Amino acid sequence: MRSFLKTLWKTPEQKTSLADPELLGLLAGHGPTAAGVSVTPETAMRCSPVFSCVRVLAESVAQLPLQMYRKSGEARERATDHPLYDLIVSAPNEWTTATEFKMVLTSALSLHGNGFAFVNRVAGTVREIIPLDSRAVTVETDPGSLEPVYKLYSAAGVRVLSRHEIIHLRGIGPDPLKGVSPITEAREAIGLALVLEAHGAGLFGRGARPSGLLKYAKTLGADVLDRLRQSFERFHKGSENAGRTLVLEDGMEFQPLQLTSVDAQYFQLRQFQIQEISRFFRVPLHLLNDLERATHNNAEAMGQQFLTFCLLPLLRIWTDALKLTLLTPEERREYYFEFIVDDIARANLAARFTAYSQAINAGVLNPNEARALENRAPYEGGETFMRPVNTAPAPITEGASDAVS
Repeated sequence: MRSFLKTLWKTPEQKTSLADPELLGLLAGHGPTAAGVSVTPETAMRCSPVFSCVRVLAESVAQLPLQMYRKSGEARERATDHPLYDLIVSAPNEWTTATEFKMVLTSALSLHGNGFAFVNRVAGTVREIIPLDSRAVTVETDPGSLEPVYKLYSAAGVRVLSRHEIIHLRGIGPDPLKGVSPITEAREAIGLALVLEAHGAGLFGRGARPSGLLKYAKTLGADVLDRLRQSFERFHKGSENAGRTLVLEDGMEFQPLQLTSVDAQYFQLRQFQIQEISRFFRVPLHLLNDLERATHNNAEAMGQQFLTFCLLPLLRIWTDALKLTLLTPEERREYYFEFIVDDIARANLAARFTAYSQAINAGVLNPNEARALENRAPYEGGETFMRPVNTAPAPITEGASDAVS
């Protein structure tokens, strides 16, 4: 693949071929599956389970606020005076919001196994961060330092970038330099889902499978067969003609057909493919609108599992990649990035305010800190921490000491 990319941009004609869909599919390393369809990140997004999984992951990460903090002893505070703060919290560049930035890179990570962003530094200071097309970036190893070297392919040629210029969100995979695409690993499952969907669409578009056969004792000529076929399709093809009365003549008989086991299990096959694809992305089925096993009792537990086993690994990949590229070794001792996952619970108003009340009563938060989490202004006296008056360290009396001993 690397040798192919090196020879790809040799002429101006070849440089302009990056937008060719067939070339992009070749670059992604996807070919025909056993089901007979080619699966690429573009074609995979037409599969509803894949689109839903990528959308759930990308939009979930995008909605979580990303903050930059400064450690000061045991306390911490938002590093609003740091040059990186506005780039991370507000907008990484002049044409991309922070929400779009997180959504684009998480989508690339979910589809290609890697998400890349270019870090533009001026006089050593980061001025902007620009998302890159994962299909146009390759990763190689520097033979001297063994550090990763990134090559950005575009119509203008090939640009070599160091690891200090690239934010790299790397997924899992055997290659230590880059992650493997979930689409590549799930290509057979996705291909089968696409074929099942196309089969169902074509089946019902042609009036579904024939419910029976027309039997005639005599031999029919070609013109009679054509007339019979045209008449049958005109009155019975398509969903708008379903259920119409079939009129036969001249002793012609209609013989019903029975559904095969494959026909009877078509719905089960399509439902199983949703489960199969969701395994590759580790997205719970209830987030894909498959509520067969969801109940009021387990919905909250499934939401917690989604946060713990699906989102938190992605968030750690994000924060570690930002820290490694954007901060110097000295700054890493003082600054760090963190996603605020409290927004996931914002939909449950009662649970949120109950948690605030318990935190305030236990002295963990003061009222003004709780109001700040709700984007409300503080009030005078709200900075006081509350402590329960009915609990205190129990003194050890002489009788109690003897009883213990």
